[in-house]
Amino acid sequence: MLFSELRCKQVINLKDCKCLGRVNDLEFDECSGQICKIIVSNGNRFACWFNNEPEYIICFKDIKKIGPDIIIVDIGR
Repeated sequence: MLFSELRCKQVINLKDCKCLGRVNDLEFDECSGQICKIIVSNGNRFACWFNNEPEYIICFKDIKKIGPDIIIVDIGR
């Protein structure tokens, strides 16, 4: 899967079925080359200008399913 395809998917939290946003960036382990975390933003570009912190940083182990249109995660909010 390409990163451009991953960015198009909405991230949904399994706990409350809320849309967290879309994948904005990835964090890799330098040694293994594996994805450690996905960084999700809600898509509000104006908020990003005033706040450099992403909306959610989700560990890869919390991803339950990557489907054709959505990514389902299980995080406590």
